[in-house]
Amino acid sequence: MSGKDKRIVDATRHFTRGKFDPHFTGFFELFNQRKFFEAHEVLEDLWLADKQGPNGNFYKGLIQLAGAFVHLQKNRPQPAMALFKLALANLKKYPRVHEQLDLDAVCGSIQKWLEDLEQTINPLTAENSPELKLEAGGS
Repeated sequence: MSGKDKRIVDATRHFTRGKFDPHFTGFFELFNQRKFFEAHEVLEDLWLADKQGPNGNFYKGLIQLAGAFVHLQKNRPQPAMALFKLALANLKKYPRVHEQLDLDAVCGSIQKWLEDLEQTINPLTAENSPELKLEAGGS
């Protein structure tokens, strides 16, 4: 097991909730803590296992979304914009609600971040941190 794999296993142990894989729920926990790089790393294992599967583009879109915020944290707006656009393209391939995530709201939020990036150099602040929440029930 590589150092990265051990870190991910350790990080995901306490994210087990409901029907979802802990890598999936861990992504949301870390994302909402502004640990965007770690969120990306945790979800990457699921994406690698399902790249060509039904959730491949869904996971990729969420990883790209987290990556966009990694770039904003590093004050790199152009790469952030590129990743926001890729995330939007991947997430729009899924129904309005997928895996209990309201993708209409997520895609609307991505669009708003893109618009904000056109108006300012870096709109990410502690006061306007993004947050993702899974809805109760359904898929």
